[in-house]
Amino acid sequence: MLFIGICGASGSGKSTLADSLQARLGDRCFVLQQDAYYYDHPDLTFQERTLLNYDEPAIFDHDLLLQDVKTLMAGQPIARKCYDYSEHRRADSGEIIYPRDVLILEGIHTFHDPRLCELMYLKLYMNVETDICLLRRIQRDIKERARDIDGISAQYLNTVKPMYDKYIKNYINEADVIVARGGKNARIVDILTGYVEDQLAKNNSL
Repeated sequence: MLFIGICGASGSGKSTLADSLQARLGDRCFVLQQDAYYYDHPDLTFQERTLLNYDEPAIFDHDLLLQDVKTLMAGQPIARKCYDYSEHRRADSGEIIYPRDVLILEGIHTFHDPRLCELMYLKLYMNVETDICLLRRIQRDIKERARDIDGISAQYLNTVKPMYDKYIKNYINEADVIVARGGKNARIVDILTGYVEDQLAKNNSL
């Protein structure tokens, strides 16, 4: 299995690139979202959950994510993890995910855990201007995550931008490949697809 990590700021195009690669590679590829591994907080009220910092590394269950990745790489299935952004709660579906030839993990702190980075065959960092990321985040959160503009603005100023400056922008130093212009960069999708297919062919010939 080839394990690929995609990291970058919120709104930088991580999901778009991951989905584009999956579409090109077909059934041989599966995408995991780091967001699905937020810790659950059933003991907190909805209002209390809205006040949590969802952009800091400690908000994620890194041990569970590492366990699931290792399980897939060992050829065993896992139960798919899911997250409900509107309620700020885990919402696992019970779906069983089976290993594929290529596993892609995308998220803002994909490169935070060195144990996970050591398993990655290829590390991609999305290098996009922060103002563009903010505009994309506003559009996404309104359309897909039932957020309003006041809530999006407050979260960006209180947690998103500070955590980007403290952590996320520095993950570029961990990358093997720096991707410009976001996930709709057709040329980089062609290049990465060709590279991955070549590596898969080499592995199959061994």
